[in-house]
Amino acid sequence: MDVFVVPVGPDRYELYCEGGDAEVEPETPPAGIVGKLRHRFSVMLKAAEERQHRHGDACAEPTSWMGRMQERSMAWVVERIAEQRLLWNLRKQTTAVAAYPQDMTFEQVMVLIRRMLQRDYERHRRWLVIDSILLLVSLAAVLIPGPNLLGYYFAFRVVGHWLSMRGAAQGLHRIVWTGRPCPPLGELRDVITLEPGLREARIHDVAARLRLEHLGTFFERVAVRHA
Repeated sequence: MDVFVVPVGPDRYELYCEGGDAEVEPETPPAGIVGKLRHRFSVMLKAAEERQHRHGDACAEPTSWMGRMQERSMAWVVERIAEQRLLWNLRKQTTAVAAYPQDMTFEQVMVLIRRMLQRDYERHRRWLVIDSILLLVSLAAVLIPGPNLLGYYFAFRVVGHWLSMRGAAQGLHRIVWTGRPCPPLGELRDVITLEPGLREARIHDVAARLRLEHLGTFFERVAVRHA
């Protein structure tokens, strides 16, 4: 698995990967609370991935309130997949290659990677506790007629945080890391200071050379919006 250490500012970095759907199959049959949560999560994930694949195709917008709500929900799930794809994919890896700007050393890069994975582990652990409590509270909504959208929302977050924690722990303690300098990544270090048109052109050029289809979207989300 290739993990790109992307500079999103003069001294800011984010980890990025690409390739393959973030499909998560239930590890146990859908029996009991955990099994049902995993099954529901897999169903939502599959629907979101299918929506992402057909994105841009000519199709009619939903006209009903429920249809619009489902479309917005799927758009939200797709964004969460993009945010957590790296950690989810790390769960089943035993080796990984860190691609990093050539003005850094592998030792510097590994300090960054471990720091970011530890940060992610602690953040997802904190939110796992919070969203688990909110999921239990949301169960009261089953008394209201109609689908329990609130319950679905917190169920997705609970399973997502749990999988992200596992991925971060895998990267910290069990994956064997190697590295390779990747000169095009260094060209992104000051891209945030460019005018929007020049910035998009630079990112597109780097993404094309590295064959990273969604790098531009990732950079807009983690760097431009943050700035």
